[in-house]
Amino acid sequence: MSATAGAPVHVAGLNSTALNGHNRISTQALTSLAKAAAAEALGVASQDVRAEWSDDDGLLALSLVSPIKIPSLTEVLRDPGRVAGVGGSILARTVSAKSRIMARVTELSGAELSRVDVRISGARITEGGRVR
Repeated sequence: MSATAGAPVHVAGLNSTALNGHNRISTQALTSLAKAAAAEALGVASQDVRAEWSDDDGLLALSLVSPIKIPSLTEVLRDPGRVAGVGGSILARTVSAKSRIMARVTELSGAELSRVDVRISGARITEGGRVR
């Protein structure tokens, strides 16, 4: 991804109307950012997330494969409200995570994403505490 400067740029302590040049964010940096955003949204470690980028008519499409953190079935049997307490079903949480991941990656990188696809590859079971 690259962005060409030329429009007015406002930087704290710098009163320049234009800074010429190029800014580039490497694929590796974008991938690390996407993995961190997905890990945060799905409640897992970033090293458990796989991320892949593709071109989608000039925009970036992000494909993720990740486990998701869930409460144990014992906890859910003991307290059926636990599912709602962690944000709902795995499907509902995945749909919600997609929009949060897209927003976070766009906010931090400035990259315009066309879509985020998430495939849940497994579950990380937690005992006690709250799952996010």
